[in-house]
This record gives sequence, C-alpha cells and structure tokens, in this order.
Amino acid sequence: MNTPTVEITAHPSLSDIAQADWDACACPGNGRPEDPFTTYRFLKALEESGSVGGRSGWQPRYLVARADGQVIACAPLYAKGHSQGEYIFDFNWAQAYENAGGDYYPKLQIAVPFTPATGRRFLTRPGFEAMGMAALVQGAVQIAADNDLSSLHITFCTEAEALAGEKMGLMPRVGQQFHWENRGYADFDAFLADLSSRKRKNIRRERAEAQGFGGRIVALSGDAIQPQHWDNFWRFYQDTGNRKWGTPYLTRAFFDRAQETLREDMLLVLALDGDRPVAGALNFIGRDTLYGRYWGSTEYHPSLHFELCYYQAIDYAIQNGMARVEAGAQGEHKLARGYLPVATHSLHWIRDSAFRDAIARYLIAETRAVDEEIEVLTAYGPFKRDTREEQQ
Repeated sequence: MNTPTVEITAHPSLSDIAQADWDACACPGNGRPEDPFTTYRFLKALEESGSVGGRSGWQPRYLVARADGQVIACAPLYAKGHSQGEYIFDFNWAQAYENAGGDYYPKLQIAVPFTPATGRRFLTRPGFEAMGMAALVQGAVQIAADNDLSSLHITFCTEAEALAGEKMGLMPRVGQQFHWENRGYADFDAFLADLSSRKRKNIRRERAEAQGFGGRIVALSGDAIQPQHWDNFWRFYQDTGNRKWGTPYLTRAFFDRAQETLREDMLLVLALDGDRPVAGALNFIGRDTLYGRYWGSTEYHPSLHFELCYYQAIDYAIQNGMARVEAGAQGEHKLARGYLPVATHSLHWIRDSAFRDAIARYLIAETRAVDEEIEVLTAYGPFKRDTREEQQ
C-alpha cells in the first residue's frame, strides 16, 4: 500500500477553508467538542471581530494538510510581531536573540490567541493522527525556515503532542497552572469535606461574604445569555484588560460574534444589584472541562472575585458531572481554594543552532525547577492529609 502524498497549504483566512473540513479535524464526532477554542466558530469569531489580523500582531496563516484531496489535519498558525497574549513567556529569549544581532520577530506560533488553555494544537481527522501531526510540524518548520524566521512555538499543547513533538526534534517546555479536579463529588459540600478544617471554614466564610454583597448571583448559558449582557461584560473586560495588559486583547465585536455562534459554549456568571450587573466572570464549556477565562467588575465587594471565578465554576462542574475546572494562567491564591498545580506543555523550534543549544540547556534547568515547585505546592494544598488533622 502506497503512502499518500501530503500537501500543506497556509491560508490568511478561515474563509479559505470549509467549516466542515476544519471541524472534522478540530472536533470529530457528534456532541460538544473537547474544548471550543480550536473550533471553526471560535477562531472565526476572533478573525471576523478584528481581534486577530490587522494591527493586532497576530496574522493568521492557518495550516491545512491534504492527502488524496481530503483534509486530514489543520492547525491555527499565526505570524507574530510580539509575544503578547501567549502566556508562555519568551520575552527573555527575544531580548537575548536581538542582543546577539538577530531579529526574533516575526516568529510563528501554533496557538489559540489569548487563551492559556491546554488542548490539541495539531488537529487531525480520526485515523490520521500520526501522519497529520508530522505533516503539520514539517510544514510549519519549512515555512519558518523558508522565510528566515527565528522560531516556531506550539503553546498549551497536550502532553501527548509534547511527547510526539520531542521525538520529531522540537524542544519541549513545561509550565504550570492551577486546576480543580472533580473526585466524584455529589455537591459542593462534599468537595469541602475533602479539605482541611481551616481551609473549609475559610471558603465558607468567603462564600457567605460574597453572596451577601447586597444582590444576587446568576449563571447563564445558551439562550439565557442576552445581547445586552455583553454591554456590561465589555466594561468589566476593559477594566481588567487595561490593568493587566494595557490594552484589551479582544474587541467589542468579538462578544457580539460570540453571542451569535458561541453562546452554547459559554457560561456567564453575573453579580446583579437589582437588574444591574456589577461584576462578571466568563467561562467556556468543554466536553468534560470548564475553562475560566475573563473576570471584571465596576464595584469592589469582598470575596466576590473568588465566588464568581472559582466557587461558581466548581458548583457548575459538579452539577454537570465535569471532570475539572481550568482557572487560567498563574495565581497561587487558587491553591487555597482547591485548585492544585499541574504541568502545562509547549514545543519550540529555533532556527539558529547556537541559540537553540542555549535554549535547550535553559529548558532542562527550567523543567527541573517547575517539577520541584509543583511538588512543593501540591504538598501545601488545602486537602486533608489524614484524619488526625481533623481531630486536632
């Protein structure tokens, strides 16, 4: 049996690719995708809203692999003019590269823009997993080499992709996030029963404090989310974006587009003073994972951030039988609230051999440090260690 010839093409717009072909690779089968971030509808919303393209520094170059005329794999590839909105930090790499006289930017990035959520980055039609990933890696590296680009980065890929990519010659990198894991809890109180007495009391205090802010908290999804909700959430998002990043990554038009095509994928938690939202948290719904993404407020109320972002997410996950909550990037304060450290993965290709060797040495030391930190933080987690602790 002859191995089919695989053709790789790069496209500046998803409009060049049939939605059925992309989603056959991104979310094969019926039902909810593993995560919504690599679906055609999510990436198209980023593109059509102007959140990517234009002067954003994220120029789409979507990769498509075809064998015998059939799309077998695709990847969200971008040419990057900066390192913003990635959450796998390479600013020091860029500085060192440019200090040595090179041009680090533009670079190539296989990623979901502004989204530090683990998921498949090499999207393959079932039955073409190995062939599809190999073709996409080869195609992306070839594009970088042919255009004299400094590097290729694949961020927040799965562990399986990281292992496969390392065998293909890419350099793996390990990072850290905090995730909540569902241990088969029947309700929130069952989760609390797993915690040490002190942590359990603290969470109950925070929930009571937050829920006593003077209004009510609602969790909305699907058609319960109305267009006017985004006017309020946009104000929350702008406030957080201006403080954290200087300029919000998403445009206002993204939320209008999301209302049209993504509202079944979203959980919007709002704190209402009467009918007036004063704070909100936006989550995205995967097959077995809830992804916490954005938070903001126009008023300060003690513990409201913890309630809307963390405890409401845990409540939703338990009620809907979900396996975990990914709470986004960074934040050791999540540890005391039941979110434990886990490893995240990325892959990297550097064109310059000397710089590549230096990065490889750095990554060995960094991985060791991250592994040690995860071990230490897990030991300081909020869960009971034995029954003696409860008796003391």
